[in-house]
Amino acid sequence: MKRERNVKIVATLGPASNDYTMIRALFEAGADVFRLNMSHGDHEEIRARHAIIRQVEKDLNSPIAILADLQGPKLRCGVFAGDEGFELEVGAAFRFDLDDTPGNRTRVQLPHKEIFAALEPGSHLLVNDGKVKLQVKECGADFANCVVVTGGPISNRKGVNVPDVVLPLAALSEKDRRDLEFVCELGVDWLALSFVQRPEDVEEGRALAKGRAAILSKIEKPAAVKAFDAILAASDGIMVARGDLGVELPVQNVPPIQKRLVRKCRAAAKPVIVATQMLESMIESPMPTRAEVSDVATALYEGADAVMLSAESAAGHFPIEAVQTMHNVALEVENDPTYREVLDASRHVDRTTVADGIVAAAREIAETTDIKAICCFTQSGATASLVARERPRVPIIALTPILSVARRMCLTWGTTCFVTGKVDRFKMAVVSAAKAAREGGFATEDEQIVVTAGVPFNVQGTTNILRVAPCAERLIYSTDPE
Repeated sequence: MKRERNVKIVATLGPASNDYTMIRALFEAGADVFRLNMSHGDHEEIRARHAIIRQVEKDLNSPIAILADLQGPKLRCGVFAGDEGFELEVGAAFRFDLDDTPGNRTRVQLPHKEIFAALEPGSHLLVNDGKVKLQVKECGADFANCVVVTGGPISNRKGVNVPDVVLPLAALSEKDRRDLEFVCELGVDWLALSFVQRPEDVEEGRALAKGRAAILSKIEKPAAVKAFDAILAASDGIMVARGDLGVELPVQNVPPIQKRLVRKCRAAAKPVIVATQMLESMIESPMPTRAEVSDVATALYEGADAVMLSAESAAGHFPIEAVQTMHNVALEVENDPTYREVLDASRHVDRTTVADGIVAAAREIAETTDIKAICCFTQSGATASLVARERPRVPIIALTPILSVARRMCLTWGTTCFVTGKVDRFKMAVVSAAKAAREGGFATEDEQIVVTAGVPFNVQGTTNILRVAPCAERLIYSTDPE
């Protein structure tokens, strides 16, 4: 399906978007990627949503990407006596330990010995989404004596964040491992890893996925920000997960981090999603706040490949309106001359390969002549990603014989994906590209396209040829034996 915008929209599915009619309506409203949140719903529910997405894909004859988001390890405190919580006062002493006795006003169990192993005096613990902040004064292998820095409520099984240290915890829990195998067998396209702290976490997920899904790392820990370059190198894509990031870091730190990470992803030609609380008020309201609209627009001006809806589409009262709002904001931003100025000014790429030169030339030609689209044949998606990194002013058509590659490319900025038959010579590649451009409504027979490909065909990493071709190319080569 041809979109009138370049940025992609990721919509999370849930109770509010759980049947064929709604999921199809979300796609038609503008959703390009559907997120399955493995923190909610059992395997049978996930299987049913996956089947509906694939049916919509078949009925509309348009590739759709499915992103499975693993839960990651959840750090929580224990329970309190009488199942009641307490209000912790600033300056009060409070102890975490491994004792499973129900807690009280002065202590509670923290059933994660790995946390105690990593803590040092001066470290901080955040409870209840950061509403309560404690500083460690004394600690050992099974306890941490703290003082309350920011007071607030604490109650049964509230989440605990440890922002100051790299925890000796695997990014994948046993639940995550079971979920990973399930969704990979099911046939998802992207696998989002939570709690990533180091590149080794990404490599573990990749080894378990065994090539069945592309790996997207969620940046939600300060340690991940520090190790971002190595994590990016190990990943196929990135999600800037601002929720936990905003808990573990001062909130004013998040916007510059977001801008920096988005630019690095673009330079690496890897898709990046900006996520969390983008249109939060639309869970309950059909209209977003002005600040939320500005937040979405900011991510677009920064050059993000995709923006994501979470509870807005999964559990909100106005899922279709939320997608339409994102779509409309994207249209307005992308039609603003300033948007193009910002993208062009931020194009900082070290071009070191033939493929880098080919895609840069394709953009230059498209922007200096009357070219309607850049068509690239791709075996792995790498060529289309390189073209997208250039942020050209014309649409990008990615042609591939591999359906899974076409689906994964649905997350990449400005790219419309077509599944084609295999081609073994460049002339037939041009014919296929012209046909896709015509049938997709990108160009008429009287107009021209740029075609890039690699020779020999069907080999990854061989992009080495470019041609400007008329969209009437079928008339020339369809019966040509050579």
